[in-house]
Amino acid sequence: MADRTFLNWPFFEEGHRDWAAKVEAVAAALAVDHGDTDAACRTLVRRLGAAGVLQVTADASGAGLDVRKLCLAREILARHDGLADFAFAMQGLGTAAITLFGSPAQRAEWLGKTAAGEAIAAFALTEPQSGSDVASSTMTAVRDGDDYVLNGEKTWISNGGIADVYTLFARTGEAPGAKGLSAFIVTPDLAGFEVVERLETIAPHPLATLRFTNCRLPASAMIGAPGQGFKIAMSVLDVFRSTVAAAALGFARRALDEALGRVTTRQVQGAPLFDLQMVQGHIADMALDVDAAALLIYRAAWTKDSGAPRVTREAAMAKLFSTEAAQGVIDKAVQLFGGEGVRSGATVERLYREIRALRIYEGASDVQRIVIARQAMMAQEGAK
Repeated sequence: MADRTFLNWPFFEEGHRDWAAKVEAVAAALAVDHGDTDAACRTLVRRLGAAGVLQVTADASGAGLDVRKLCLAREILARHDGLADFAFAMQGLGTAAITLFGSPAQRAEWLGKTAAGEAIAAFALTEPQSGSDVASSTMTAVRDGDDYVLNGEKTWISNGGIADVYTLFARTGEAPGAKGLSAFIVTPDLAGFEVVERLETIAPHPLATLRFTNCRLPASAMIGAPGQGFKIAMSVLDVFRSTVAAAALGFARRALDEALGRVTTRQVQGAPLFDLQMVQGHIADMALDVDAAALLIYRAAWTKDSGAPRVTREAAMAKLFSTEAAQGVIDKAVQLFGGEGVRSGATVERLYREIRALRIYEGASDVQRIVIARQAMMAQEGAK
């Protein structure tokens, strides 16, 4: 059983502890076959919705999101099942722009469905020539009467091909660079919407490249105001970057649990593997990284929930440290398992594949370093 004593830290209230217990019970009972990834994701969304777990991914009242609950859910789900974490996370990421900036009508139309698991959501930001550099996006949305016409491609879109609703960002041209982007609600039934490629990765998830060719949608599909797209995207990532770190923490906790089970039962020269001091050193390093990651994650989440308009620095630190540390924790677990650690289907082998993408998506590690450095410089200049 993973350590739960961190729930007594002052970052949490009683409602968060109750929430963690609920998610733990739901996660332990999921047991969904992953043979067909698309079908598994659909099943997971339905079951998480029916269990009430998806309620925290959306708020139709416009009050906002409880980031600590989002992080707790992702940590717990990732510890049990990486695909369940993915299904949960995308319901939140895919509709966060609607929750935070959508009109009452937009929130009423979509958030109830996604929170109930009746509709699958996606977040369409990345383009073939612009990953972390969102400001250089080239997909266009040209006003034509009461409509906008979309042209361009999005790629590496999670839930691409199975989503019922996409939050999509395109260039409307109010100004150059970041100030010329806008956000839209797009559905896959629109003429000119095409899934051109499904993308396979080392840890299977529904991913796709999407193409829009003279795809017409009503102006009422815009989220917020023209030119607000970059602000909306960054605000969404400001919330969900901490939750990526929490998923990494869940993977790391599972790896530590698996490693502890291994070293206390595996015999070497008549004694448990744990008796070797070098092994104890590895376990100590793993436990240290897990707790340090948790502190950074829940500091960021608590800060956001306490009313901070932005947590750019805190979220970047949490994501960078937690994903990099989790990679190291899982690698140590694989090493402690020896040959069994690289056997296809082993828990630590699965974790080894699942953690790698988290160091890339929603801002790669080196991008987070740039963000942190710039935030440090801003703080230094502000102190003068």
